[in-house]
This record gives sequence, structure tokens and C-alpha cells, in this order.
Amino acid sequence: MRHILSAALLLVLASPLPATAQSDWPAEKCRLYEGYWTEALERFGSDDLNYNFIAANENFIAAGCSEKGTACPRSTQELDIANALSILMINAGAASTFLPFHCPLESGD
Repeated sequence: MRHILSAALLLVLASPLPATAQSDWPAEKCRLYEGYWTEALERFGSDDLNYNFIAANENFIAAGCSEKGTACPRSTQELDIANALSILMINAGAASTFLPFHCPLESGD
């Protein structure tokens, strides 16, 4: 009986997710990100947030989280928010490439 249960469990775990669940994942990630973003603003506040950081996150969400992000955390508060959002999203199963955080390289010249 134990072997039958083990085999059944392996079959369930090995079977692919239904197509609807897979196709809903991008939208679910965006809903999660939007909720975490709202919660982060409430918990961390927005006193030391640059307008560009806020706008980049809001634009990312408004675009369905499907466009490359341009949110560059520069202040300590922005970095704390970016770190918290990164941990929450990765724990939820999103890849780090999903996140909207990107800082342009500054030339050393």
C-alpha cells in the first residue's frame, strides 16, 4: 500500500500543471507584485523615495509587469523596499529577472 501511495504521489508531482494555471502565472505574479508594492509603501513609507523610483514601479505594474523595469533604488529606503520586494517575489516563485529593478551603468569618465 505504501508503494502505491508513493507511486501516486510521484505521478502527481511529475505531471505538468494545467495550461490555464501556466498561462495565468504572469498575471498572478503581477497581482502579487502590486500587492507587495502597496504593502511596502505602507510599511516603509515614501518620505525618502524619489519620484522616478515610484513612477517606474507604478508604470511596471500598469503595463502588466510585462515591460523591462527601470526602477533604480538609490536611497536607503528605496534599497530596503527593493530588497523586500525581491525576497517576497522570489519566495512566491518568480524569477529575479521578473523584477523591475535596473540601474544604468554609470561611466567612470
